[in-house]
Amino acid sequence: MPNHQLDPNKWITLYADYLYNYTIVRVKDRETAQDLVQETFFAGLKSMANFKGEASERTWLISILKRKIIDHYRKINSKKGQAEVRINYNSDSESEGDWLEERVADNYDKNAEDQIQNEELGLAIEDCLDKLPEKQATIFKMKTILGYDTETICNDLNITASNLWVIIHRARTALSGCLEQNWY
Repeated sequence: MPNHQLDPNKWITLYADYLYNYTIVRVKDRETAQDLVQETFFAGLKSMANFKGEASERTWLISILKRKIIDHYRKINSKKGQAEVRINYNSDSESEGDWLEERVADNYDKNAEDQIQNEELGLAIEDCLDKLPEKQATIFKMKTILGYDTETICNDLNITASNLWVIIHRARTALSGCLEQNWY
């Protein structure tokens, strides 16, 4: 195979449309696709010294773009479940915008009715968990109840992070429906 030379002055003219079309199919968002193509060109400029000439410019740029797309999805998936919650519960006072944790009820200030209601809810959740498929129940318990991190669960059960989140979503949906029918 002949050695190929890089000519960044022609990249936009020769490859921008191709790279954009390749990207838009994978990310389904115009702005994100444009950003990823732009990042690909910047990364190509930065790593020109690493180009060995064993592939064409376009093939080399596509390989950079593929890594950019993978990084994009990793970034999105790593942010799932990490939302910051801030609640305004007293809009008419000086404490507007205070954190929810400041208003959490004291665990020791429970009456008998609260105790019974919590026990009933606990039993209803256990009953609903028993109705889930075994894999869903196991993963839901590991993540939500036992607090295992995503990587540990994925390694232990030999699944991907995206598969884990799909299973947890399905478990939550099923639990919600079950609790609606059996507890409310």
